[in-house]
Amino acid sequence: MSEPDESTRRRGDLPDDTGQSGAGMPPAQPAPDATSQRRQEKQDKQAARARKAAEKAAAKAAAKAERATAASRPAGAAGPGRPAKASSPRASSGTSARVSLPTMPTMPAGLQRTMATTRSGVQRRIEVAGERTRPAWEPLRRALGWISPVGWSVLLLGLVSWWAGQRFGWTEPLMIAAMCVVLFVVCVLLAVGRTNVTIDTFVDPLRVTAGEPATGKVVVTNHSRRGMLPLLVELPVGVSAARFTLPPLRAGSTHEEFFVVPTERRGVIPVGPATTVQGDPLGLARRTLEWTDTTELYVHPRTIPIESTGAGLLRDLEGDTTQDLSMSDLAFHALREYQPGDDRRYIHWRSSAKAGRLLVRQFLDTRRSHMTLIVDPTPEMYAAGEDMVETAIECGASLAVRSIRDDHDTTVICGRQSISRSSVPLTLDAFSRAEIGAVDIYDQAGTAAALSPDTSIVILVTGVHRPLIEAQRALDQFGPEVAKLLLVVDDAEQVGVRPAGGLTRMTVGELADLRRVVVGGVIA
Repeated sequence: MSEPDESTRRRGDLPDDTGQSGAGMPPAQPAPDATSQRRQEKQDKQAARARKAAEKAAAKAAAKAERATAASRPAGAAGPGRPAKASSPRASSGTSARVSLPTMPTMPAGLQRTMATTRSGVQRRIEVAGERTRPAWEPLRRALGWISPVGWSVLLLGLVSWWAGQRFGWTEPLMIAAMCVVLFVVCVLLAVGRTNVTIDTFVDPLRVTAGEPATGKVVVTNHSRRGMLPLLVELPVGVSAARFTLPPLRAGSTHEEFFVVPTERRGVIPVGPATTVQGDPLGLARRTLEWTDTTELYVHPRTIPIESTGAGLLRDLEGDTTQDLSMSDLAFHALREYQPGDDRRYIHWRSSAKAGRLLVRQFLDTRRSHMTLIVDPTPEMYAAGEDMVETAIECGASLAVRSIRDDHDTTVICGRQSISRSSVPLTLDAFSRAEIGAVDIYDQAGTAAALSPDTSIVILVTGVHRPLIEAQRALDQFGPEVAKLLLVVDDAEQVGVRPAGGLTRMTVGELADLRRVVVGGVIA
């Protein structure tokens, strides 16, 4: 009898439910239905798709890590197809390597220059085209500028209401649109109306000293054949603005309005331009017209009269003689023997005949008195800040006025303002325009030396915090024959004059102390 096959023997040897083995086959299981089979197949397909997606994501991550490692690998490091070098102790210890991202390549310099040139050329062409077409679009731009934000809002409301009425067939939105459009058009027509008037502004005087009153007036004349409604006139005065509401004017009538200009501090106050505002009561349109130019009111620094600074100086046509020898001047000095190259016009023939050799005249160089003033407007150099700077400017202005009135050439440097050999009003105008701020005193002195190479006396007005070495370096740009003075403004020091480092140091606490350092017409 043949042995049973392996599968039959194994199934027969399996234990049954009673624990006996080989007693017989286990009971047959019921066959699964079609629904269970479809559900199982669906689950198997989903699991297969999930495994494929996970495998694809893992492959992408590995490829990305490989690319990052290859980009950060230094030259000579191991790579695909290359033997790996011995790893460093730090790498073998498990420390992660730093990954550096690749940098973007820089644009060539030639291409950058070409792009910059092209950009500037296009910009210039746009500017030129804008200037050529300005007569066409400038009136439109001005007209659109009349409309206020409220006016644009009313117009937008009308357009939206008209669209809603047309879209949905509603009557109410169409009525709102009609009212908005009519209101907008009426307000624009009120602003477009022409005003046949002339407006003039007058400021008298145009130059005042700080603290003196200055007044002005606005004159409005109606040149139309009918009356004019009330008109609003705005006049900028410095940082503020004066507003006048003119009453109704009959045809040909004139109305005047007066105003006061504040002049407490030194400076230049712009007055104007006078403008009129024409529009509607609701403020939908506002038309502004300029009628006058800007007038500048000069508020000069305060000055005090001081004694003449020209005592002991020659004031004739020859000027002040010096010890410098010259071959062409008016102050005769001596005769000397002729040398090749001397001008034959200066040969003294009588003396040459007596001496038996050619003798020529020799002269002393002459010059006019020339005062140079350098005022330091740096507030950090003064103990009291800007108030003390104003005192320094007042002292410099007083010295400049005295020098000009003594008929001396005068050069003034104060911040960015400079003036040389001018009149008293124009020199004080330069002081009025001077602004308070930090400056390089060495550059200021260099500018003064270039403007007045023939100066005879230079005065530096500064504060107590300016180091003496800086003042010396600044004034050393002038020649050794020039008298150098240092005027220090400080109310804590004693008023007086003393030598300091080769300079004559004068100290004043206020403007009135300037008289005490000017003695007998000579600056001590």
